[in-house]
Amino acid sequence: MLKGEITFMDIGKLMKQAKKMQQEMVKIQEKLADERIEASAGGGAVKVVVNGKQELLDIKIDPSVVDPDDIEMLQDLVLAAANEALQQSRDLAAQRVNSVTGGMGIPGLT
Repeated sequence: MLKGEITFMDIGKLMKQAKKMQQEMVKIQEKLADERIEASAGGGAVKVVVNGKQELLDIKIDPSVVDPDDIEMLQDLVLAAANEALQQSRDLAAQRVNSVTGGMGIPGLT
């Protein structure tokens, strides 16, 4: 066999590893759906909960920040909390995927 030549055994081993990685990725996706990430803005006046699949699950707003004359502030707080929660969720998903892929950047997995 020449140096650098790929054998059928090597391909078979590679296919087994790919299948195992795929199975692990399915498990990670299922677990991420159960993860809960909470972020807040305005010193906790607005709290947002998302899951590990970047789905918005809950928003809680302290009544003290509901000012009919300043709706823009409330909107900004909701956006800030939601964006922070979503970023944390993306970071968690990337961390879990990297634990399986060893940090290889595989498109479409994060």
